[in-house]
Amino acid sequence: MFLALNEMKHAKLRYGLILGLLFLIAYLMFFLTGLAFGLMQDNRAAIDKWEADTIILNKESNDLLSASNFSLETANEVKADKKAELSQMTSSAWSIKNPTDDDKEKVSLFGIDRASFLAPNIVEGRLFENDNEVVLAQSIAQDNRFKIGDDLHLAGTDKTFKIVGYTDEAMFSVAPVAYMSQEAFNTVKFGNDSDQNPINAVVVRGEVTGYPDELKKLPIADFIKKLPGYNAQNLTFGFMIGFLIIIASVVIGIFMYVLTIQKAPIFGVMKVQGISNAYIGSAVMSQTFLLSLLGTVLGLVGTWLSSLALPAAVPFQSNWLLYGGIGLALIIFALLGTLFSVRSVAKIDPLTAIS
Repeated sequence: MFLALNEMKHAKLRYGLILGLLFLIAYLMFFLTGLAFGLMQDNRAAIDKWEADTIILNKESNDLLSASNFSLETANEVKADKKAELSQMTSSAWSIKNPTDDDKEKVSLFGIDRASFLAPNIVEGRLFENDNEVVLAQSIAQDNRFKIGDDLHLAGTDKTFKIVGYTDEAMFSVAPVAYMSQEAFNTVKFGNDSDQNPINAVVVRGEVTGYPDELKKLPIADFIKKLPGYNAQNLTFGFMIGFLIIIASVVIGIFMYVLTIQKAPIFGVMKVQGISNAYIGSAVMSQTFLLSLLGTVLGLVGTWLSSLALPAAVPFQSNWLLYGGIGLALIIFALLGTLFSVRSVAKIDPLTAIS
């Protein structure tokens, strides 16, 4: 470590450029990770709030909540430890008169029983108490729109709802959730004169002991994987981050190899003086470790500062455990890439290097 530190102090510009490159790669990896995790949470956050084990859908729905549909009578035939009926649809919402397209927000409507475990936690205001009230995801309360006490208008119906509360982390398929009663949901979907009362799913905590043949039970983890675009998005970001780690290790391996070849005469003199290959190799590895560690830390700091400046519309969420795993992978792969330099150090012939 002594040799590594002294050489880095002597060639500040050279090692500074390598450090800068590692910082940029680490920053890009962590930023992409934050975006990937934020998008993932925007797809599934409302599902995680259920703390459920199983969801019951129509067998013909292809495991999609929006495509599932069956009657309450059929839902009553589901036997489980703890169950709750759920209706869901996507709509457009606004809170002002004569709205423009910019004033409208895409929302996911959840029709639920306020006494069931699907009822959201309230961070401001209160839970809805009748068919004319709704609770919104807190993320939609921005730009002085959708405030508690405002009227909420929904596409496809003349009925208005009063916003009475906010809940946190309530996103489904990258849309904020609006919670309302099953009766209010049916009014929005089917109109005031409709006597239809179908639902989309039955959500279960605990064991399912029986259900009709026309339905299908699905573990929540499998249901999340079947969300439109969820797996494709995660695989895309995963491959991008993985390739960045490999590219970083190759780049630092090349840099260290070039530096090692340039210092071959110096290493030759050191070998003549009796300094072992192991000592010289450990110095090269120590330089790589310090550079990759500093680059990772600087990348983390840059990502954290960027997250503070990002607008609320950007789906970015930090996951420090995930950051730690990626940072560790970057350091390990960088060290593996430097092994070629250590191998070249062992092959240096002192007499040839000096001459």
